Amino acid sequence: MRAIPQAVKKGWESRKGAIVFTTVNEQNIPNAIYASCVKLYDDHTILIADNYFSKTRQNINTNSTASLLFITEDNTAYQIKGSIQYHVRGRYFNDMKQWNPEKLPGHAVAIIKIKEVYSGAKKL
Repeated sequence: MRAIPQAVKKGWESRKGAIVFTTVNEQNIPNAIYASCVKLYDDHTILIADNYFSKTRQNINTNSTASLLFITEDNTAYQIKGSIQYHVRGRYFNDMKQWNPEKLPGHAVAIIKIKEVYSGAKKL
């Protein structure tokens, strides 16, 4: 597991718009969605609320990797890759329920354990 670099943490705080969250199915066909209910939980973990996952949930259940992409207010792009877990209860789920908007269902939480971080083609 890799710790997120300080520059990326700073960029996370100034990201604009939703992140792009990508998973792959059993045939290695990618599925990308926008996700706006996300949290940098700690230096190794990102939480993504499952409010309306469908294909994404199926992919998480059949594959153990994912990536996310975000852009900062100064137009710097970062990509984070890692292993993924899916929780319907427990500390990560309870944490998500605290910040996920009440009007959204918050069925579960996807957890990315960070393995690689990029800015453009440069591995950080």
